[in-house]
Amino acid sequence: MKNTMMRKLGLALLIAMLGVGLAACEEEQGPAEEAGENIDESMDEMGEEMEEAGEEMEETAEDAQN
Repeated sequence: MKNTMMRKLGLALLIAMLGVGLAACEEEQGPAEEAGENIDESMDEMGEEMEEAGEEMEETAEDAQN
């Protein structure tokens, strides 16, 4: 019985430590993380604009053939 209780206590302690570790990760972002997110957003926007430009070129090419 004592062994089972120690296992449960150890497991509870481990879960608590993991919870504290995850909570610590939720702090405000540093400047490098913010810069990385800005770069990601810029790349996504540029990709969308490139897709739109490609679609416009395709439409123009189709119109030119007709």
